[in-house]
Amino acid sequence: MLGSAAQTAQACTGIFLIAADGTAVHARTLEFGVDLMSEIIMVPRGYARAGTTPDGKEGLKWTAKYASVGMNGAGQPILFDGLNERGLAAGLFYFPTSAGYMPYTPADAGKTIAPWELGSWMLENFASVDEVKANIGNIVVPSVVFSSWGFAPEVHFVVHDASGKSIVVEYVGGKLNVHDNPLGVLTNSPSFDWHMTNLRNYVNFSMTNVPPIQLGTVKLLPTGQGSGMLGLPGDFTPPSRFVRAVAFSQSVFKPKTGKDAILEAFHVLNQFDIPKGSARDGEKDANGNVQADYTLWTSASDLKAKRYHFRTYDNSQIRSLDLMNMNIDGKDIVKVSTKGDEVIKNLTPTTDGLKK
Repeated sequence: MLGSAAQTAQACTGIFLIAADGTAVHARTLEFGVDLMSEIIMVPRGYARAGTTPDGKEGLKWTAKYASVGMNGAGQPILFDGLNERGLAAGLFYFPTSAGYMPYTPADAGKTIAPWELGSWMLENFASVDEVKANIGNIVVPSVVFSSWGFAPEVHFVVHDASGKSIVVEYVGGKLNVHDNPLGVLTNSPSFDWHMTNLRNYVNFSMTNVPPIQLGTVKLLPTGQGSGMLGLPGDFTPPSRFVRAVAFSQSVFKPKTGKDAILEAFHVLNQFDIPKGSARDGEKDANGNVQADYTLWTSASDLKAKRYHFRTYDNSQIRSLDLMNMNIDGKDIVKVSTKGDEVIKNLTPTTDGLKK
């Protein structure tokens, strides 16, 4: 069932905000058709890695130069989303029907990693977007079957750093494409350059209300606030979410501090929260289940304070971890559960004025 859900999961949305005090915040949702059982993991400095290859040979070896923290999935010791101690952030996004990984030969094994390992490789080795751009061409990222799912996941990545730089990393047609990402937004297919071109279809977008229009003797007034965004697509498809993510992340008032930016990011991503059943397949899978993407979790990374914030479908309370107050020189990965149900606080006063 996990494999069939992974084939249809394609609804993640990412944004990038920069506060007036210079704090950069990477924030995103992650959608899937089943619970990925994500945990928070902290990968310490010095942690040894070996990449996965298509033919089972040992891939690229590296030792983590920088500690990192974020969210994993499917029990893997790698980050689907996170940040490192230098303020670099990376997020994996599904990229169905568009990803086309690099060719592979056994001679490439020593410089090869699997697509899902790319985020951890970047976070554990580099301090900035410029460093990623300078080094990512030195590795081979081919199609590798993820054994738990029985197929090779199609993914691409957004990468941000504390200075405010942002890129998108994609493999299309067997080639590496690194796109500068001036608006900091990413969703899913098609490729990033297509989404940026598609924005030209919304040149009438405005943060302010449109003025009345006079048609002969008839004066047409907007029906209410928000007329500048009239016509923005409201569905859950990747192109529509990309347009809305640009509109909302660019139109919010600039947050003053990192904390303000974190809270603003969660408000923006409220617009992309998918309830169970709203984005579903038309037929049941082999197990008789209807597959439906929903928002498993939403995260926001403060790249200045190196704090990772998150909430889950079952608990909208924002929780956080401070990477620099963890044992980043430890010997092994630290796991922190994301489990927990929503707490509804009762504020009903009793007859004596107290609350139960």
